[in-house]
Amino acid sequence: MSTDTLASHSKLTLDSDRLTIPAPEIQVLLERILRDAGCEPEIAREVADHLIDTELCGVESHGVMRVMQYADQFNAGVMKANARAVITSDPQQGDAVDGCGGIGIPALRLAVDHCVGLAKKSGIAAMPVRHVGHTGRLGAFAERGADEGCLTIIIGGGGRQNWRQVAPYGGRKALLPTNPYCFGIPGGAQGPVVVDFATSILAGGWLYAARAAGAKVPAGAIIDRDGKPSSDPAAYFEGGAILPKGGAMGYGLAVMAEMICEAMLGPVTTEVNWLIIALDTTRYREAPVMGAVAEEILAELRSCPPAKGFARVEVPGERERAHRAANPQRLIALPQRTWAAILQKAKQ
Repeated sequence: MSTDTLASHSKLTLDSDRLTIPAPEIQVLLERILRDAGCEPEIAREVADHLIDTELCGVESHGVMRVMQYADQFNAGVMKANARAVITSDPQQGDAVDGCGGIGIPALRLAVDHCVGLAKKSGIAAMPVRHVGHTGRLGAFAERGADEGCLTIIIGGGGRQNWRQVAPYGGRKALLPTNPYCFGIPGGAQGPVVVDFATSILAGGWLYAARAAGAKVPAGAIIDRDGKPSSDPAAYFEGGAILPKGGAMGYGLAVMAEMICEAMLGPVTTEVNWLIIALDTTRYREAPVMGAVAEEILAELRSCPPAKGFARVEVPGERERAHRAANPQRLIALPQRTWAAILQKAKQ
């Protein structure tokens, strides 16, 4: 597989080449960086696995470059490297996951697994996740729930005090986080349908990726501190803002996430609060029947003639799985500057 193909989903415009590196080589460095920052080996391995898989799925914004952010946040005390997420239970509020201030990847995996287990018993379940740092690629967790036969919904928000990244619709000052939503549901022959999106035009990770790689971001995604359009990530980091996705639509979804995750779930620490909802789809239709109908719907969409500039019509969630499957050698194409920064971080 060529370097261009490996990086085909990237939103970065680079002025330098990429290096193709085997995933196991990167994995060793990621685990070393995380352990050196104070993570227990088990947590370092799970986080590194998640970042590698995310990169193999073609989601560069949440891939291996995130290890530098995580290490810096551990060292600065933003996240606790030695924290372990736990399940708590309250007679009135029910079960919840307390991330204890640690990284959110193990915490969200624990929450989805527990919530799906509850849904299998009662039909539907909901639980909050609090006191967690960055949670990685949400699609991985929603797909995990969908693989177990559950409609899985993940909503994050409430971190506006510490993570002012996105301007409200009609505004030019960053006031909101990127407040992501994710949905996963059992699909047809090619697996679950997964929709994973920030309520901003760009996930914040693309700006970190662009800064690390010395790259530009797509025009129309960010504004500088004066409200002028820019494609330079420095404009964002120097007081600018990301614009809401779809204008008023993205803004409305972001506001709803703030209402759910702060007004309803309570004070936010570390990064944002999360609400996980799982619904056992077999309560409505047997899995084989639902799968057959899903495949009929999805096959029709795939057969749609592509518009100019598109090779084909895709189904949400299938691109990531196809990207991973097309790369059995597990090669990752990283911008030269990003790889150099990871190597430097591993030496510190």
